[in-house]
Amino acid sequence: MKVLVTGSSRGLGAEIIKVFATNGVNVIINYNHSEKEAYKLADSITNVNVQVIKCDISNEDEVKAMFDRIDHLDYLINNAAISDDKDLKDKSALEFNRILHTNLTGTFLVTKYAIDKMDKGSIVNISSTNAINTYYPESIDYDASKAGLISLSNNLANYLAPYVRVNTICPGWINTSMNKELDNEFKCNEEDKILLGRFGNPIEVASVVKFLISDEASYINNSIIRVDGGKKC
Repeated sequence: MKVLVTGSSRGLGAEIIKVFATNGVNVIINYNHSEKEAYKLADSITNVNVQVIKCDISNEDEVKAMFDRIDHLDYLINNAAISDDKDLKDKSALEFNRILHTNLTGTFLVTKYAIDKMDKGSIVNISSTNAINTYYPESIDYDASKAGLISLSNNLANYLAPYVRVNTICPGWINTSMNKELDNEFKCNEEDKILLGRFGNPIEVASVVKFLISDEASYINNSIIRVDGGKKC
């Protein structure tokens, strides 16, 4: 069995890689900029085959080249995403489209070439609660890209059924490296909006990914699962 996890050199993607490897699945680590972290993660995995591939998922030529190096896939986890938070009045069209091009078009491109390598299996797309009912005007482009990902997942689930299942996970605030520099006052205010009163841990999202690709979840398709601690708003 083999899985490709995009954007998996660190953070949530790296945790997903670890969960798959622990469960005996051969892994493909994809990175764009974080080469050192990608190979450090690969070196830490000794029980399964590991492949490391650099690829900017927003670049179709690079995506094609990545899949030229992949013989087959059983699972695809579309995790790679970028953000550039600033007031919406300060965002240019170029900046706005850059986020959409990576997060949404990039996911489309990876999936487009991945399905030629999959006879059956499962795809999990990592969206966000920002796509549903979270209000952060600074991340309007990120939010739009993640909402588009939900629509993309719906179309893919219909297109690929019954051989490949497609599901979406919408995490809330998760303790990753992206959030380490958050202002403490802002973080505390956000924790107050969560019924469980804390940010999530990457393993809590990775465990849901593991479940969704398992035989136990074989009747779950085209679903959206929130992992957000019961967010109030």
